[in-house]
Amino acid sequence: MSKPKLKRLYLIPILSKALDVLELLEQTGGPITLEDVFQQTKISKTSVYRILKTLVHRGYVAQGQSGQYRLVSRPKRLRFGFAAQSAEMPFSVAVAASITAAAAAAGVELLQLDNRYDPDVAIKNAEEFVRERVDLVLEFQVEEHVAPHVAHIFKKAEIPLVAIDVPHPNATYFGVDNFEVGYEAGVLLAKYASSKWKGSADWVLGIGFSEAGSFVQSRIAGAFEGIRERLDKIPSDHYLRLDGRGMRQPSLMAVAEFLKHRKGQRILVAASTDSSALGVLDAARQLGREQDFAIVGQDCIPEVLDEMRKGTGAIIGSISHGAETYGPRLIQLGISLLRGHIVPPYNYVRHHVVTPETLSAEVAARIKA
Repeated sequence: MSKPKLKRLYLIPILSKALDVLELLEQTGGPITLEDVFQQTKISKTSVYRILKTLVHRGYVAQGQSGQYRLVSRPKRLRFGFAAQSAEMPFSVAVAASITAAAAAAGVELLQLDNRYDPDVAIKNAEEFVRERVDLVLEFQVEEHVAPHVAHIFKKAEIPLVAIDVPHPNATYFGVDNFEVGYEAGVLLAKYASSKWKGSADWVLGIGFSEAGSFVQSRIAGAFEGIRERLDKIPSDHYLRLDGRGMRQPSLMAVAEFLKHRKGQRILVAASTDSSALGVLDAARQLGREQDFAIVGQDCIPEVLDEMRKGTGAIIGSISHGAETYGPRLIQLGISLLRGHIVPPYNYVRHHVVTPETLSAEVAARIKA
């Protein structure tokens, strides 16, 4: 006689354990310690701890000041609005990917709209978020003059606002310390001039973004300060600001126009974004003058990293803002705000300098490993 086939159970062990913990909390009806959960479920203490912390994070369980846990009513799923800067900007795309992944991991529903680098679109998107009744908005739009209007829309609707990289009234700020990242770029440019050009340069260009306002423009102020501290022979009237709107083509046009009217063989360039840095590089190459330039950008987008890996181009560095870290921190910041926790008004990301040398060292380390 053939043996009867056993029915296969498609179970997820850790999920079963989590449900055991939830059922125990429901049966208990009141606060319970981690030790009691461990003793009654016979699940390893490490697993119990991680399950309880996850349930607290997702809002199914509350932990009191005494450290005990209790079941709470099933929470409403949080719904965040995210207004992306532009689907055409590489850094914005990287930030959006990070936020999307972090929201999914945290169980937060995300309604994403594209500001398309357009202030009128940013206002329309803000109104759409209000109509959709999102719980909180992550706003990535860089036009300073429209920030008060956007912020007013959310304030009137009583929707908390987190402003990414450009401050908005009544919003919690998240992004870079603009003067500091600019200063780091300036220091790198000054070191290059000291090493390659005997401590001198004919021009220092800051490729800024006037629409973003003084806060973002302080990247250029920081860069100029970093250079002035180390290269004191460059005349003050040879420090020039050009407006590249943070974009490639406008930056190319601004630098091409500059080169038509001014002479000079050694030009240091601090760009407010990597997209602007690439525009400067395009202008230099079109005129056959790449060897006259040293360029430092901001953001470490893939195309700039590819340029630096060559080790022979005019882009000598970029300041990484860690786009991949934006998502986890922004989602957690939003959750904290909605739960009534006190958060700092300014939340800065960590930044670091990336050069062709550090990229080469990283590749070598990976090969060795």
